[in-house]
Amino acid sequence: MDHIPVRRIVTGHDSAGRAIIQEDGAVPRVQRIGGDIGPMFHEVWNTQATPAPIDAASGEPTESGIILAPPKGGTRIRVLDIPPEGDAIRTMTPEEAQAHFAEVGAGSASAHQGEGARHALMHRTETIDYGIVLEGELVLIMDEGETTVRAGDIVIQRGTNHGWSNRSDRNCRIAFILIDGVFEPSLKK
Repeated sequence: MDHIPVRRIVTGHDSAGRAIIQEDGAVPRVQRIGGDIGPMFHEVWNTQATPAPIDAASGEPTESGIILAPPKGGTRIRVLDIPPEGDAIRTMTPEEAQAHFAEVGAGSASAHQGEGARHALMHRTETIDYGIVLEGELVLIMDEGETTVRAGDIVIQRGTNHGWSNRSDRNCRIAFILIDGVFEPSLKK
């Protein structure tokens, strides 16, 4: 799959307080996770507090590597390019799935329990996620049920165990806005 860059335009303020375009270019942090079969992460921006501090001209808060969840008390926006799914995902072991999520600092998010699992990359995070399909389609798999989401569809993921399967023959590009959350005691594992 060819890498199509995601453009990021960041606004700010000049020394007189006037609104300016501070940055305009390709997202600087891009990384494929899970080897050749994995999605391409385009990390667009993060905030590390709520409310988020707004100053004149700082950049994105520094992070090392790609991290699945947003910072504690913060947010994250990313674009994922998810290639068509092949046998390597369908036959993935629980250990391989955990290693896949460990690449983004979330090995414990993996819910793959082995044979009979709904999908090898089922996972759960303590976040509210807004997923907006930009192009292509994905199957959203839940513990019970599944549905196909297509360009223009928006998924509100509320800390639920889920997986994504690209059963089509072309890439799916989806934008995610992740917001740090807290499980009610009854929903903690």
